Amino acid sequence: MEHIADALAEGPTFSVEFFPPKTEAGVDNLGRTIDDLETMCGPGGGGPELSFVSITYGAGGSTRDRTRDLVVKVNSERAFPAMPHLTCMGHTHAEIDELLADYASHGVRNVLALAGDPPADGSEPSGDFTYATELIEAIRTAGDFSVGVAAHPELHPRSPDRRSDRRHLAEKLNAADFGITQFFFDAEDYFRMVDELADLGCTTPVIPGVMPLLNPATVRRFAGIAGATFPEALAERVEATSNDEERLSVVADAAAELSEELLDRGVPGLHLYCLNRSDIVGAVLQRLPRLAT
Repeated sequence: MEHIADALAEGPTFSVEFFPPKTEAGVDNLGRTIDDLETMCGPGGGGPELSFVSITYGAGGSTRDRTRDLVVKVNSERAFPAMPHLTCMGHTHAEIDELLADYASHGVRNVLALAGDPPADGSEPSGDFTYATELIEAIRTAGDFSVGVAAHPELHPRSPDRRSDRRHLAEKLNAADFGITQFFFDAEDYFRMVDELADLGCTTPVIPGVMPLLNPATVRRFAGIAGATFPEALAERVEATSNDEERLSVVADAAAELSEELLDRGVPGLHLYCLNRSDIVGAVLQRLPRLAT
């Protein structure tokens, strides 16, 4: 299905996130990863059909060209749609319109609209957009896109309080077709968010994002930026492993346990932050036989 909204209607979906590599070696590695996933999640592969992949966008549009080229390549050559991330920060209306027209001309039908991170130096962000809802309007005007947005189960790091956070999130989700969450490690954080949104009349599907803890130091830093709780006990178990195989097993066990609880409680899909690695996807799926085709 071209539109992720349509796939969700058939749900549950299964998807992964990539980031655009910076080096030729990284490009080659990602190509092998995509080959592996296409085999794993294709006919006879034993895994679930891959509903879509998302591709990240660097702060302030710093990976604009690399993201665009990877999205267009995957979308045209693979059996699953690729969805670009797109951020407000540092972009004019003309730049956004140009990029969206380019995506539409290459058959891209899904976009993840994000506010983006402010400049690291504390300066005021540039550009014509401030909020993701403004970006959603531009995407709707530009073409027939299915629009996703981000959701923070443990509140957006710049939210002043819980009530306003959920009100703004509900407004954003009501304007979109679906949401994908920031990573979290306690399923209750996700379901509390869903219940709070339902109390506000918002029933737009929100796909939980699951982060395998392959690199605790990096995820700890990301968690600090995002205002997410970091699983110190799990990190200790991961860091105590003696080799890559043992580490992969510990990480996959934890990610699969969280995924199983989410699926048991009826989530609309799973989005795995795979870090451009196919081995962690395979290891998690091996522990989730319910997703096997």
